[in-house]
Formats: sequence, structure tokens, C-alpha cells
Amino acid sequence: HAEQNVIRWSLSGERDSWLKSLFVRKVDPRKDAHSHLLAKKEDNNLYKIQFHNVKPECLDAYNQLCEDVLPSIHADPEYPCELVGTWNTWYGEQDQAVHLWRYRGGYPALTEVMNKLRQNKVFMDYRNERGKMLLSRRNQLLLEFSFWNEPVPRSGPNIYELRSYQLRPGTMIEWGNYWARAIEIRQQNQEAVGGFFSQIGRLYTVHHLWAYKDLLSREDTRNAAWQRDGWDEVVYYTVPLIQHMESRIMIPMKTSPMQ
Repeated sequence: HAEQNVIRWSLSGERDSWLKSLFVRKVDPRKDAHSHLLAKKEDNNLYKIQFHNVKPECLDAYNQLCEDVLPSIHADPEYPCELVGTWNTWYGEQDQAVHLWRYRGGYPALTEVMNKLRQNKVFMDYRNERGKMLLSRRNQLLLEFSFWNEPVPRSGPNIYELRSYQLRPGTMIEWGNYWARAIEIRQQNQEAVGGFFSQIGRLYTVHHLWAYKDLLSREDTRNAAWQRDGWDEVVYYTVPLIQHMESRIMIPMKTSPMQ
């Protein structure tokens, strides 16, 4: 009986081990972080995107405050940062401002700018006044995908669409592999502005920024993509990677480098 019990326990252990192996996903070891595989290598840009939800009655005053202060920081060579664009959301969350900053030099540049701004009386007064106008605010630190063009100033008039995707954890590399091919399809009308993924803040978030002349040209451009080989495949394989997605149509502020 003892021998039979030993055999039974051995067989049971082998069975449990076999069953567990069915649910173990084997992952190839990587020597690099995902951010190093997806981001650009030739420079060390870091981006910050800010979402400010403004009290409705304060929106005009908030916009004027931003237009008075932010361009001076953008233009000052003492600050290693650039205002890529600043917008109001037109369709999507209402009474919202979106600011996108670029820090040339990565995290050290970000730290340098933050330290200098604390000593800048004009900026600190701006922050204090801004705080009275906001309902809430949030931000993210982003890297840019290696296969997107770096965002540059644009003449207008344009509308901008910020499409934000919350991906399932662990799928960022897969997303990048598909979009590295898909972006070639969407570059033909010069609508692609920039593509980013989060490093700090809400993680596994992707932002794609597009520019169009108006809502009708947006519709025509997006419909035309379906006539190009490969676009349907990209959509088919990337949709299952998404947990949540959101679209904002945005209008540039008067002093935005992107018009």
C-alpha cells in the first residue's frame, strides 16, 4: 500500500506539473527595456503632455494667461524645452486645454527646466493664477516612437486630432511592430504629426497626433486609408490590443507653434 501511495503521489505531481505548464507563457529574455526598442536612438527627447480641465467661465482668461506666459519660456534659450503645441479641445472633453512640451536632453533637461521655473517669478505667478481657474489637471511623460516623424511647427489653419489608446499591459512591442508599417500608409497626405508612448503617469498609453484642414478632410483622409493595401490588416491585429480609446478634436491657441 505504501508503494502504491508513492506511485500515486508521483503520478499526481507529474500531472499537476504538466497542467501548470499549459498556462505558463514562455517569454524570451530581453537585454533592453521596451522603451529602448521603441524610441528613437539618435536623440534623447522627452515629452510632457498636460491636460487641464478649466472652469467654463474661466476659459477665455486661461487662454490669455497661457498666451502671455508660455511663448516666453519656449523662446528662452536658458530653458532646454520647446512648446510643441497648445490647444483647446473642440470635440471630446469640453473646456479643456492640452499642452505638449519637448525636453531636449531627456530627464536632466526636464529637471533643469523645473528647477529654473521655480525661480521664475512670472511663471510662479502664472501657476498661482492658473490654479484658480482649473477644475483638475494631469500629465504624462512620453517618449516618441522611432518610426514617427518628430513633430515640427505647422502653418494653419488646421484642426488636430489626438487619438489616445490604453493598451493591454505587455502589448506595446506588438503595437509598435504593426504601426511601424502602418505609418507609411498614413504619411501620404502629411497628416501624421507625432506618435508617443507613456513612461510616467498612466502607463501603456499611446498618443497619435494628426493634423487635418477640417473635419471633412479628416473623414476623406481616413476613408482613403481603407483603399490602401495593408491598412485593414493593421486595424484587424491592433484592435484586440486596446483596452480603451479616446479621440479629441483640438483647435490651436493663437500662440501655438502648430497652427
